[in-house]
Amino acid sequence: MVEHDSSRLDAVFHALADGTRRRMLRSLGGQPRSVGELAAPFHISLAAASKHIKVLERAGLVTRQIRGRTHLCHLQPQALAEGQAWLRHYEQFWNDRLDALDAVLQADTDTTASPATRRRKQS
Repeated sequence: MVEHDSSRLDAVFHALADGTRRRMLRSLGGQPRSVGELAAPFHISLAAASKHIKVLERAGLVTRQIRGRTHLCHLQPQALAEGQAWLRHYEQFWNDRLDALDAVLQADTDTTASPATRRRKQS
């Protein structure tokens, strides 16, 4: 299995565990956005939005650029890629298991099929 910094992965998955933060990340996919723009769809205060953004920053998913009074947030997709790599291990695990199950089911079908069915399959 690919080794990853567990504290960083913990922070990524913690950040992704909240629907508001996932939607904020999705909106950052197209372009950088201000804290106000990120808060607007949720009808939450700027302070509440800032708390969510701080969680995303600690996870390395977002960086904040300050321009005067405006805080502009940028998506940092590398952290998402690390989480995806970790999940890919389990995707492979389940694909292998499902392939093994398919092979067993195919073998079972072949042994229980009538002789006529087996001849049609061989043709």
